[in-house]
Amino acid sequence: MNYLSYYFVAINVINFFLFTIDKQKAKRKQWRIPESLLFLTSLVGGSLGGILSMNIMKHKTRKTSFKVGMPILMIVNFLCYLYLSKLL
Repeated sequence: MNYLSYYFVAINVINFFLFTIDKQKAKRKQWRIPESLLFLTSLVGGSLGGILSMNIMKHKTRKTSFKVGMPILMIVNFLCYLYLSKLL
């Protein structure tokens, strides 16, 4: 595996846990992780981890911005990965 693959695995694991932590905080009515951070982490490569956590934890699944935005970001992430893997 190359560094690009390690990066994508790491950012997806991080984003999975960010979504999971946000769900736990929501249940306890605690301070939440900003949606902008969840989207930013998804934008920079973590969309698959976000989608997996959304579906496993049943979190943010009713919000249109996440239902529509996360699959779009996953396509963008995949295309960026393909492009960057050809360059490196």
